[in-house]
Amino acid sequence: MKICVMPGDGIGPEIIGQAVRVLEVLRGEGLPIELETALVGGSAIDATGTPYPDDTRRLAQAAEAILFGSVGGPKWDGVARDKRPERGLLGLRKDLELFANLRPAILYPELVNASTLKPEVVAGLDILIIRELTGDIYFGEPRGMEVRAGERVGFNTMIYSESEIRRIARVGFESARKRGHKLCSVDKMNVLECTQLWRDVVTEVAAEYPDVALSHMLVDNAAMQLVKNPKQFDVIVTGNIFGDILSDEAAMLTGSIGMLPSASLDSAGKGLYEPIHGSAPDIAGRNLANPLATILSSAMMMRYTFGRADIASRIETAVRKVLASGLRTADIAEPGTRSVGTREMGDAVIGAL
Repeated sequence: MKICVMPGDGIGPEIIGQAVRVLEVLRGEGLPIELETALVGGSAIDATGTPYPDDTRRLAQAAEAILFGSVGGPKWDGVARDKRPERGLLGLRKDLELFANLRPAILYPELVNASTLKPEVVAGLDILIIRELTGDIYFGEPRGMEVRAGERVGFNTMIYSESEIRRIARVGFESARKRGHKLCSVDKMNVLECTQLWRDVVTEVAAEYPDVALSHMLVDNAAMQLVKNPKQFDVIVTGNIFGDILSDEAAMLTGSIGMLPSASLDSAGKGLYEPIHGSAPDIAGRNLANPLATILSSAMMMRYTFGRADIASRIETAVRKVLASGLRTADIAEPGTRSVGTREMGDAVIGAL
């Protein structure tokens, strides 16, 4: 199991450190895990002048999976746009063709009161958002800033090809088959031609999956429905920018963005695994960050890249046991629970494992 570890910036090294400790326990039990560490983001800029160095690219290409922390922070706000820390992550996604981003939003029973929504609205929540990751407005050309008629203008291009839509739609349908056999495709076809094509192609692909119930929803309505009645959804498939926004919204249904892992996969199962939260520079180095999303990302890695659902379930069960014991990091703390730091939460998961 060749894993490239990229701690990145901010709280990245702290949360990655706890996930690596879990992997080291599994390696000690005989799992053939090989770990190599690579620079990415701001830390790579500081060391090499670029957010995605050639050595990092080489290690990423040689690995079967990447465990990723976080990138960015105010320290690098003045860096040129094409050299910003986030370009390291975008470069990885594009370079490795990681087109399918899987973001589960699961509300653990122990955290039902941590959500800002009423318990009856979110209790039992278990949805999967599938976000197309290598196309759309984030990568479309032309893009840039220029002066027109004496004023500055910024422009980006939303673009999808039929083949890009078809392959992410199939990921959505296949995922729905393994869950509740319901797929909701989110677009903005009433305004954007690009997403009219999205709806047309997803509808065509649906003919290959007669056992999956397909529905369509406009993105603004989907944002409202996620708050109003989130449990109506099973699997959601959508484009890059809509998926970015909706998955962060769904994260807060679960009580904390610090609880949610993600997987970014290519067509062969190689993946980049990361928590969906950011680098949180304001709490970096203070032993406050929640490492559970990163630990759960390592569980997704075992399930999706290495085909070890048994190991993934062990890790997930360990996290559930820790939550059931009443331990909480600051982001999910509530009356009657015991607040612990990043390292202590890692200790507890390893103990439960």
